[in-house]
Amino acid sequence: MTLKMERYSDGLSTTIRLIGRMRAEHLEELKTQIRESGSKITLDLEEVNLVDVDVIRFLGTCQGKGVCLLHCSPYISDWITKEQGREN
Repeated sequence: MTLKMERYSDGLSTTIRLIGRMRAEHLEELKTQIRESGSKITLDLEEVNLVDVDVIRFLGTCQGKGVCLLHCSPYISDWITKEQGREN
């Protein structure tokens, strides 16, 4: 399974639900979805089961810009923290 994106908006905020395996090749589409979604963005990662290092770095950047990572698995959040530590 590759990545599926579902976008939900209530007019004030947008949640982008990500499902499946997320790789660097999906980042351009996700960036477009984020750009088109306004200011208050949440990425729901509950059904993401595999990521690569480029995705981890992107998610860390998103967090730094105020994007909420909802249902982020411990292995992904730990990896984000480790990657951010390497950048500093």
